[in-house]
Amino acid sequence: MSSGRDSFLYRNGLSLVLLACMLLSLGGQIFAGWRVYNTERLEHDAAALTLPQYLTSGHFVSATFENWESEFLQMAMYVLLTVTLRQRGSAESRPLSPEQEKERIDRGPKPWPVRMGGLWKTLYGHSLAIAFGLLFVLSFALHLHGSWQHERAERLLQGEDPISLGHYVQEAQFWFESFQNWQSEFFAVLALVVLSIWLRQKDSPQSKPVEAPHAQTGV
Repeated sequence: MSSGRDSFLYRNGLSLVLLACMLLSLGGQIFAGWRVYNTERLEHDAAALTLPQYLTSGHFVSATFENWESEFLQMAMYVLLTVTLRQRGSAESRPLSPEQEKERIDRGPKPWPVRMGGLWKTLYGHSLAIAFGLLFVLSFALHLHGSWQHERAERLLQGEDPISLGHYVQEAQFWFESFQNWQSEFFAVLALVVLSIWLRQKDSPQSKPVEAPHAQTGV
């Protein structure tokens, strides 16, 4: 069995802890959301949903992908904006001068798209932004569908006529849900970019060295 720096846990600790945090949070969201939604349904004399039924309801789908959508939009924009834009003194920015940039490439086999060259290499060179963009589009579509289904369910509970998807996407509710999450994600990234100019976190790759001057740009 591997130990120390050769162990699976050491080499993958960051991903595993983040995955555990996400799954625990998702479990908490599911359990709490299930109880909240069933309480709302019982108040309208509607039958409570089982857990499997809740997981396919508009209430759960909308709430989940509403947040995922904003996260993937944030990351896609961050990846793209940091290609060309700079922020003096930020650890999250590329250096102001190209001469200060040092590209590190460790020894090892090159990714197969690089070996193939041509279009494959070009696409691979933008694959991170493409992946985040596709995840955003998928999450946006699922958020829209879930939010629409939740609105239809709410109207049914209140004895109102259902609403079409085309009509719902023009309603303020859906865009309120989206924009309130988008602004918070951009604000969080802005805070990280700006605060890293003056503040430090020892040994973090998101921070400049503790001794670095505030004007130093990039890690």
